[in-house]
Amino acid sequence: MMPKDILGDPELHFWLTRSVARVMGVNLSEAMASGHLSAQEYSALVTSCRGCAFVEACTCWLAEQATITPTAPPGCANAKVLERLARPQ
Repeated sequence: MMPKDILGDPELHFWLTRSVARVMGVNLSEAMASGHLSAQEYSALVTSCRGCAFVEACTCWLAEQATITPTAPPGCANAKVLERLARPQ
């Protein structure tokens, strides 16, 4: 488990955030373009992911997904926001 004051690799967590969103049927770029997600909120998603202790579980969850799923992986720090974005607008 990572100490709370140390954040994970920004590039890894950028891609994990995008990958979880994609599996949930959310295109973060489109969410920003449509005004459903601000640049600040997007940045906060990646930063939140960087502080998450469930990186290994998240990576395994992503590997197991074969279809779009409406829910984030268990323990996901970004579940509320991603699940809101996954709902039809």
